[in-house]
Amino acid sequence: MRIRVNGKDENTEAASVLDILKVRNVEPRMVAVEVNSRMIERDEYGATQLKEGDEVEFLYFMGGGRT
Repeated sequence: MRIRVNGKDENTEAASVLDILKVRNVEPRMVAVEVNSRMIERDEYGATQLKEGDEVEFLYFMGGGRT
């Protein structure tokens, strides 16, 4: 299936948000996910099925700043 991840088209066999995180070796606790501009709750990652043409955005948490 073809989806768009962070602005780039890609082919994937991942069926859910959780599946695509696993494929990319991304720890679910370290990322927020939007599918088609809708924020997905972490406890819904496994139940949120991906469909052809979906747009997925990963928003990573980063430390840093002033000390």
